[in-house]
Amino acid sequence: MNRLFDRFNAAPLGAVHKVMPVLDIAETEDAVEITAEIPGVKPEDLDVSISDETLILKGQKSDEREDRSKDWHHVERSFGSFRRHVPLGFAPKDGKVDAKFEGGVLYLRISKPADVAGTARKIDVTGA
Repeated sequence: MNRLFDRFNAAPLGAVHKVMPVLDIAETEDAVEITAEIPGVKPEDLDVSISDETLILKGQKSDEREDRSKDWHHVERSFGSFRRHVPLGFAPKDGKVDAKFEGGVLYLRISKPADVAGTARKIDVTGA
């Protein structure tokens, strides 16, 4: 029954779907590490850049499935694109960004400049 309702809620064939990668962001003393889950996207369809102090992730996904069974021929196509902006608060040290894409996951390590590294300070939070 759930599959039946999923079909009614699905976008029409060939529709453009919004693809939004899930991001995990961690900060170390000398870098910001970002992991983006982007299943179904090919490395050549990714565009990773840094403009001023902002990381920009852009990409697109296209999928085509075909089923040729006994009496029918069924084809589904879907397309989608995404664009994410992540404010860093600094420009990378010497432009150093390590990027790796494996199994639908993008791994980024963005080195902090010396004047930014280790500048975090603890904020005390009190209860009510």
